[in-house]
Amino acid sequence: MADEIQKRAWEHGLPGYLQHDLDAYKEGRAKGTSLLDCLWCELYGSINGAEIDDQAITHEHAEYLRDKFLRGRAV
Repeated sequence: MADEIQKRAWEHGLPGYLQHDLDAYKEGRAKGTSLLDCLWCELYGSINGAEIDDQAITHEHAEYLRDKFLRGRAV
């Protein structure tokens, strides 16, 4: 249970650019935007930047976000 709560918390309090792109992607999916592929790419780049360039999130955190939002896997 604690692991599930921690993982849900991983969707909030992110670096500003990553939080913005994640929120935009979620909104785009909810609204069925035709620009979802662009939002996907923005989110992908932001996750990579936060993990690799800025080291603001761990690899495990990045994989959680990739799995849930970019790969569509249940986590």
